[in-house]
Amino acid sequence: MARGPIEGRIMVVAFEGWTDAGDAASTAVRRLVEACELEAFDEIEPDEYVDFAMHRPVVRTLDDGTRALQWPSTIAYAPTRPSERKPLAADAGLDVSSGNEGELFALVGAEPSRNWAAYAAEFLEIARGCEIDAIVFVGAMLADVPHTRPIATSISSDSPELQARLGVLRSEYEGPTGIMTVLSLAAQDAGIQTASLWASVPHYVHNAPAPKAVIALLDRLSEMVDVTIPLGDLPEQSGEWERGIDEITERDDDMRAYIGKLEEQRDAAESPEASGEAIAHEFERFLRDQNRRPRQEPQRDEGDDAPPV
Repeated sequence: MARGPIEGRIMVVAFEGWTDAGDAASTAVRRLVEACELEAFDEIEPDEYVDFAMHRPVVRTLDDGTRALQWPSTIAYAPTRPSERKPLAADAGLDVSSGNEGELFALVGAEPSRNWAAYAAEFLEIARGCEIDAIVFVGAMLADVPHTRPIATSISSDSPELQARLGVLRSEYEGPTGIMTVLSLAAQDAGIQTASLWASVPHYVHNAPAPKAVIALLDRLSEMVDVTIPLGDLPEQSGEWERGIDEITERDDDMRAYIGKLEEQRDAAESPEASGEAIAHEFERFLRDQNRRPRQEPQRDEGDDAPPV
């Protein structure tokens, strides 16, 4: 089979949470939603699945001055551009169809904290309703990589057809895993092909958004699904992100020495981009560390001690 982008109806998925280092994965998928003019048509309600101490609802002031809560739901998006295939999601009131300009769907939201089997069933119901042929899971992990080098990405798939088309291998990882693997295996059992795209984010800047990682994910995702995703102001944000880290490390000899060591390790690799095997090893270490790490108490918001208003 000739190598090239994935064919058929594709759903791109990302979750906010521990698979979203530097907010890179969720930001990349939301950029895709905006670029392809996708429209929300369904959602997975959070009450049964989300720990609100970890994913807090957000209060906002609306244009009319009233205050409203925004809950951390999982939102599904569908194409609005015309295509040759029959309309979909009529029950949602959308004229959703698919063709060369309308085969891309997306799903993004808060990572579920419990009832994963039930969540997977709802997820598959949405995918089947949209007649999805393939799902691309997008994630970002914290890794021992320098911010001064290109962000490394890795693609894997358990689907033989996608392995051949994308020129990738299956993951050989065994051990504790996350919701995206649960959904991927459920989709595979349902006859839907899946692939995973990951980016490595420097672990020493984990508290800040990482626009450089967003760019790396969008570049690979564009190739996988054969769409053009404008980067907008991301290159400028990426430059500011890198310069900001440089300024901080210039005042810290230990940090500067540590980053220099990471640069030497990266430059000693066989190519400018880290190998897929190296990324896989980093992912395995990341999962093991997460499994051993004790559950942290949720951080208190500034408003937690304030009187109710």
